Amino acid sequence: MADADEADILAAAIAGDRDAFAALLRRHYERIHGLAWQLTGSRADADDIAQDVCCILAEKLSAFRGDAKFTTWLCSIVYNACRDFHRRRSALTRFTGRLSVMVGLSREPDGRDLYDALWIESAIAKLKPDLRDTAVLVAGQQLTHAEAALILGIAEATVSWRMHEIRRQLAANSGADD
Repeated sequence: MADADEADILAAAIAGDRDAFAALLRRHYERIHGLAWQLTGSRADADDIAQDVCCILAEKLSAFRGDAKFTTWLCSIVYNACRDFHRRRSALTRFTGRLSVMVGLSREPDGRDLYDALWIESAIAKLKPDLRDTAVLVAGQQLTHAEAALILGIAEATVSWRMHEIRRQLAANSGADD
């Protein structure tokens, strides 16, 4: 299946071919995990969300109709899984996380976590959530404005305006830091 066309693998996976589904996951896992990491800012959360998305994908793949590109449809699943993850995160979850760090159950972040955390804090975290989500989908995942609009449930013109606003805000922030 390594040489098979994406459409053939997708069609076979939708038809229930387990090997094709595994090949589809191998081809797209980095995108799933990367988008989850960009939206959450945490590798551990991205690991959990990517695992959830793989299970969701197994359940929802037969619902893929081809109205959008598969990658756009997949990004919308990841985006919604991240939104659901944030909604589920309660005060108890935050408390247990802080408690585990205090008692030494959590491991220290590695260099990649630190770099990503600094980048997110310095640029993306300053943005409002709607702008941040738009930036991650368009700049981070390299989706078109139309694809991002589909995922976000907004007009394509709104995505274009948000990207303009993001560039304006980031330029203003970088000028203020110089």
